[in-house]
Amino acid sequence: MLKIGVTGGIGSGKSIVCRIFSALGVPVYSADDRAKWLLNHDLSLKSAVTQLLGSESYLPNGIYNRAWVASQVFQNPPLLQKLNAIVHPQVGEDTQEWVEQNSNAPYVIKEAAIMAKAGQNNDLDKVIVVDATVDLRVARVMQRDPQRSEKDIRDIIARQISDEERHKIADFVIYNDESQLLIPQVWKLHLLFKK
Repeated sequence: MLKIGVTGGIGSGKSIVCRIFSALGVPVYSADDRAKWLLNHDLSLKSAVTQLLGSESYLPNGIYNRAWVASQVFQNPPLLQKLNAIVHPQVGEDTQEWVEQNSNAPYVIKEAAIMAKAGQNNDLDKVIVVDATVDLRVARVMQRDPQRSEKDIRDIIARQISDEERHKIADFVIYNDESQLLIPQVWKLHLLFKK
């Protein structure tokens, strides 16, 4: 069974691409959504995060205090690395269990904001990068999250890897820049992967 990674910068449209794959019957694992779920439900992970960052990491109702944690780690790269070192292995184990549960599918998709080249410290066979211009991505995120300012979004984009770096890990690129239709690009890859 093929394991295909889908990645792209904030606002690139990786989630819509994954929804199209899902509509075609392909199992899709959203690493970011599962990480959020694990941060709220996995007791050992909650304990490790609290040990690293303190009790403010969780709200009084036990929900992960994402905004507060982000304010602590994004200005402190070593602390962000420590947090990732706690969360990523848990997500990796969760991914492996999910892949085993979907082993009857011809291929599966793993969607993640951060991804390495296929075979480089991961068990992906191919990586799809979803691409769009920075201005289009900013406009999409502002429409989706009206509470975020353009500066906030551009700061997030500046912290993510560059489009050039992302293209270096790509086996395939899907252009979600409104110059090409999205569904035919996904369909072409679906036919290739399900052989």
